[in-house]
Amino acid sequence: MNASVLRKVLLILLATMLLIAMVQPIVSAYGETALDGYFLSENTLQDSSGTGKYLSYAASYALIEQTSGQKLKSGNENSRLPMASTTKTMTALIVLEHCRLDELVSVPSEAVGTEGSSMYLKYDEVISVEDLLYGLMLLSGNDAAVALAIHVGGSIEGFAELMNDKAKEMGLKDTHFVTPNGLHNNDHYTTAYELALIGAEALKNDDFRTIVSTQYHTSTTGSITRTMKNKNALLWDYEGAIGIKTGYTMAAGRCLLFAAERDGMTLVGAVMNCRPMFEAAEELMNYGFSNYSMCRVVEKGAELARCYVPNAQKSLLALLSKSDIIIPVKKGDELKIEIRVSPSDIVRAPILKGETLGTAEFYCGDEFIGKTSLTAAEAVAARDFMFYIRLMFRAMQN
Repeated sequence: MNASVLRKVLLILLATMLLIAMVQPIVSAYGETALDGYFLSENTLQDSSGTGKYLSYAASYALIEQTSGQKLKSGNENSRLPMASTTKTMTALIVLEHCRLDELVSVPSEAVGTEGSSMYLKYDEVISVEDLLYGLMLLSGNDAAVALAIHVGGSIEGFAELMNDKAKEMGLKDTHFVTPNGLHNNDHYTTAYELALIGAEALKNDDFRTIVSTQYHTSTTGSITRTMKNKNALLWDYEGAIGIKTGYTMAAGRCLLFAAERDGMTLVGAVMNCRPMFEAAEELMNYGFSNYSMCRVVEKGAELARCYVPNAQKSLLALLSKSDIIIPVKKGDELKIEIRVSPSDIVRAPILKGETLGTAEFYCGDEFIGKTSLTAAEAVAARDFMFYIRLMFRAMQN
């Protein structure tokens, strides 16, 4: 190779290295992209044993049962990690708690041209909360997130405060929000377990459940008609799938918050920084549905305890469970339940039927599995003058 050719090769290599150095920080900072909905075919990745266990590719994961929040399977589930657009689950929940679906939003300038995935909103376009929520959850519109956040919270910062207040209300210790869309920020993070809890909470809202389980939606408001397709492949590929949200940034990797319902059991899970996220999600849910079933530990209205009412015409009062306690139980396991009753500090007549007079907590070994309020089985009157007269006559007759 002569000197002229060698010089050209070196120049090409140097130019390539400079181009990579320039592009890398831009890509790293870039938010959610069209890769958000990307998924691998079944046989793309396998672990070294050839058994196709995709969970080994996840930085963290967790699977819970929705109503109890009971953890069924997890790995590194308490590590704080960026969660990309799975953030939008909390965004949608906050919006649904503060707005009507038919409420109209005028798109602010801050939302227009937001980086990453978009529903391409236009400045001053008037569009309903409902259509924005579909754009948020199906198209993963970062611009929709900003428009909704400013509409509800007055600003991005104000909306983030609402998100963090909700996280605190839910008892989340390792979750903090800065943005409504999940664009990367070092102070924006959650864990796989707490992300699953957010998903479980959001699914209690019927409108949220409808939106995230929708495959296609056509907008009816706004300056143009938008036809949206859900990026979550599980809605087509997995029996009983409900949603919930895909996510991707360079910093977070591929993240997925998902749920499915079969035989009366709803499973919610999260995988974080997992390239084969859909396959890993299927693996988790297959484990849950294969190994667990729902068990009614206590039926609403069942007598759990009795309490002494010192000033009542009837001294002993039955206390009933205010609600059902239904939990997932591993198939084949024998369930040994301990009930710990905590009556109210002061129980005095008169008492109304159904009045709350304490709580009952349920444990399996040392594991807390649920609680219910204790209610009065019947009305109880206080002792009065006639009570003592009747008591005296009965004593005389004996």
